[in-house]
Amino acid sequence: MNQSLEPHSDQPRPPMSPDGQKLVRDLQRWLRRWGADVFAGLLVWFAGLAETVFVSWYAIDRLQFVVLVFGMAIAVAMARHWPSVALGTVWLVGLLQFSNELSIMLVQLSIVYIAFAMARWGSAATLWVSMVSIPTAVIGGVVFMTHIGPEALSLLSGGVPLSLAADVLGVSWRMMSAAFVLALLLVPWLIGLVARFAVRASASEASLEVAEADAARAQRENELAQRESEQAREIASLREEQARLAADVHDVVGHSLAVILAQAESAQFLDDDPVVLKKTMVTIATSARSSLQDIRQVLAGAQQAAVVASAGSFRELVAGVRSSGHEVITNEVGPVRPLPPELEVVAHRVTQEMLTNAIRHGRRDRPVHVERHWPEGPFAHDLRIEVRNVAARRLADTQPLDVLPSGETPSPGGQGLGGMRRRVESVGGKLDIRTRDEPEGPTFTVTAWIPVSGR
Repeated sequence: MNQSLEPHSDQPRPPMSPDGQKLVRDLQRWLRRWGADVFAGLLVWFAGLAETVFVSWYAIDRLQFVVLVFGMAIAVAMARHWPSVALGTVWLVGLLQFSNELSIMLVQLSIVYIAFAMARWGSAATLWVSMVSIPTAVIGGVVFMTHIGPEALSLLSGGVPLSLAADVLGVSWRMMSAAFVLALLLVPWLIGLVARFAVRASASEASLEVAEADAARAQRENELAQRESEQAREIASLREEQARLAADVHDVVGHSLAVILAQAESAQFLDDDPVVLKKTMVTIATSARSSLQDIRQVLAGAQQAAVVASAGSFRELVAGVRSSGHEVITNEVGPVRPLPPELEVVAHRVTQEMLTNAIRHGRRDRPVHVERHWPEGPFAHDLRIEVRNVAARRLADTQPLDVLPSGETPSPGGQGLGGMRRRVESVGGKLDIRTRDEPEGPTFTVTAWIPVSGR
């Protein structure tokens, strides 16, 4: 069986090139924009040509009438997109018609659409020029009719003249002509003006709706942002409260365990005296019980924490350290005064942490010096708390606030020395930590300044 060498008709066509596709898209856009206008202009053109050919009235000046028809077709095609060009074309056609004394054609009734287009799509300048053109056209029409005669303007080309309609209505043919031209121009112009403002009002209403929707959306976004901000503040407050609680628990537990540990270690060096041993165990139990009570009060909230840091809490801290076997020398300088609850808590916790460090890192055979300098005089505003103890080993000359002595590891919660600094700085104070070489050995000194005056 022989196979045909010709290609099958159902084979796919090769794809169009990018240039061809662009050309098709441009043509489609042009047709969407100008298609209806070009069609209207062509309709006027062919209708005018037909009127010129089939009406014997135009036989003498047929070429001039063709030019008139062409001008009207151009004006109709340009009226929607270029109203000013259409208006200028109409005036050129009118001047041609007036100078050559050409009669009015039926196709010139398309001036109705052009007048509408001037008011509907024209710019502000075109709108004003078209408005002034209407009375000018009426006056020119009356002058034209007076010069040519009433037969030049007919209801239909070569048909019934307006003079007969004027006779029926009982008015002069000039008034009838003026009324006809005025109605022919003014009525569609007013309709176009109404359509212009209606479209603008609709656009304004749509813009208002969009603006209201944008405002409502912005309000919802603002409310959402406020809720998110409130949630962020709540989370930050919770985290701050957790950090404060962790710091309090660290201070209380660390101090109590240090005291208990020191008491337990001292018990192994005691004689086998049941009375002394019993007294030591009672002291350990008292310290543990006090620690549990402090923990309960810390967990109960800020008001209970203020109760812990009462006026006698300083003496209780010192007594607890002394009960562990450490010698504590206290010194109060200046008049002792009650502190606001928040400052009382800070002073208590800072002193507690200072004593804890002294127990952990100080020598048991050397005393711990605790001094509180209360503000005196008009230029003194801070309570200065200082704790000194001879260190069990050599430390660096000056320790940064966030670095522990060599060989020590930071506490898991980031407390200790850093916690003391944060506490003091939270109330506007400052903290200094350093070591010095003194005759008794390397001395570790922690000093806190807590502003108390003017609050």
